[in-house]
Amino acid sequence: MNKNKAGLVFGSFVGLIHLVQGVLIALGFAQPLMDFIYNLHSLNNPFAVAPFSFTRSLGLVVVTFLIGYIFGYIFATLWNKFHK
Repeated sequence: MNKNKAGLVFGSFVGLIHLVQGVLIALGFAQPLMDFIYNLHSLNNPFAVAPFSFTRSLGLVVVTFLIGYIFGYIFATLWNKFHK
């Protein structure tokens, strides 16, 4: 398994999830969606979504991509080591 490709795929996946979260916040859909999900679990939502900030959202996408890349790289390294 190619370690770089695995890192890029996993990093892109978690980065995309957080990009979608930022878009939901920017469009005003995040709080109702979060309230709905908590309600499905029979819970009260103790959290409030903060106002949208482009720099904060971009930072989240970049950080989660990097962490995802690292985890994907480590996963591929271990996979290659134990599946020979």
